[in-house]
Amino acid sequence: MGRLYLLRHAKSSWDEPGVADRERPLAPRGRKASKRIAAHLRDEGIAPDLILCSPAKRTRQTLKRIELDAADVRFADELYAASAGELLSVLNGIGDDVGSAMLIGHNPGIQDLALQLAGSGAEVGTMRAKFPTAALATLAFDGRWRELAPGGAELIAFVKPKQLAG
Repeated sequence: MGRLYLLRHAKSSWDEPGVADRERPLAPRGRKASKRIAAHLRDEGIAPDLILCSPAKRTRQTLKRIELDAADVRFADELYAASAGELLSVLNGIGDDVGSAMLIGHNPGIQDLALQLAGSGAEVGTMRAKFPTAALATLAFDGRWRELAPGGAELIAFVKPKQLAG
């Protein structure tokens, strides 16, 4: 069974007018939330084989702060501001040797992708209502990455930083 972790980047700062969107850093609240998610990942033993990350500064900083040692980390321009369909296309290109992957990206693409993939799961309604910054959706699916399609996964966990201690 494959595992897909969809992580929305932590809260970014809007304090510096004129900074390009791709270069916005994490805000203090984002640094705190990413620390909470990092502890959750450690506590749950989550260690994906592959991490796909948008090259935006806030996603790279989120990745650094969650302190995951993945076998393979890839920064991909096509993940920046990507739609759910574009994100799914990237996921469909993952090789059969990868059992679990994390995608660190942006809304609305991350939320839309999670909702499209999740055919079932107790937290789907919660996730539909809001997918806040630094939230993590965990989906399980049978089959190969190239076969992953809308409705083809189960949402097995949806964790928001505010619900975690820290």
